Amino acid sequence: MAQLVTQMRASYAFIERNLNLTKRYWGWELVWLTYSMANALAITFIGAGMEAISGVKLDTSYLILFLLAGTLIWHFLSIVFDAISEVIAWERWEGTIEYTLMAPIRRVTHMAGQTMFAVAYSILFTGVILIITTLVFDLDLSQSNLLGGVVILLAGSFSFIGVGIMASTLPLLFPERGSQMTHVFIALMLLVSGVYYPVEVLPEALQKISVFSPATYVLTGVRQAILEGVPTLNLWGFIWPVLIMGAILLPAGLWVFKQAEVYAKRTGKLHRNG
Repeated sequence: MAQLVTQMRASYAFIERNLNLTKRYWGWELVWLTYSMANALAITFIGAGMEAISGVKLDTSYLILFLLAGTLIWHFLSIVFDAISEVIAWERWEGTIEYTLMAPIRRVTHMAGQTMFAVAYSILFTGVILIITTLVFDLDLSQSNLLGGVVILLAGSFSFIGVGIMASTLPLLFPERGSQMTHVFIALMLLVSGVYYPVEVLPEALQKISVFSPATYVLTGVRQAILEGVPTLNLWGFIWPVLIMGAILLPAGLWVFKQAEVYAKRTGKLHRNG
């Protein structure tokens, strides 16, 4: 019991450190929030303007919700991914990489604190954008199953956490270019997951790849919950695939990180400058 309490305190220490980093760089947080808000509004305005662009009578309310759902879902998942995949990059930036990776704590404890902060931060960030976009477009979400959407979103987070942990090894193994390489993971999932369009419009080869992306199930399920008000129990077909993916990717991510950490320590890659 005492050991568990100790590990929980260590996890909270990482949450507290991330909070302090957020407060220190609050100006950048404001810039990123402004950019994300403008991006969400710009993409959603595409739906509002489709009738004028095509010259055909369309249900622009549906298009607006379709694009807004994709934008917010992807925003949430990408923040979770970025917050975890950049953990090593931040350690180098702050000059604490040696102390953190040589500290006598379990890596799962370290990642648990990082993950809890990432999810809470992403929920807050995305919630602010949702409120503002809802007010701008005067959206009616009274018929939407928001609870079901949140359930799928949180279930899908586990898979992105696992992928993020795997991606975080790149800055560890490649100090000079690893941070840039992590964006390849998120870019590929953005392409095949149907963030701004149905996956059915993709070439057949990419459609086959899309079934391996957890974001595909999250996006489809949340859209059904929000756009069609599908009850939560009827969304199980989208929940169980991402839970299975999470059950595989989370331990796999921790194992991959452990191997990369051992290699980095053996080859002297835990230097502060990359």
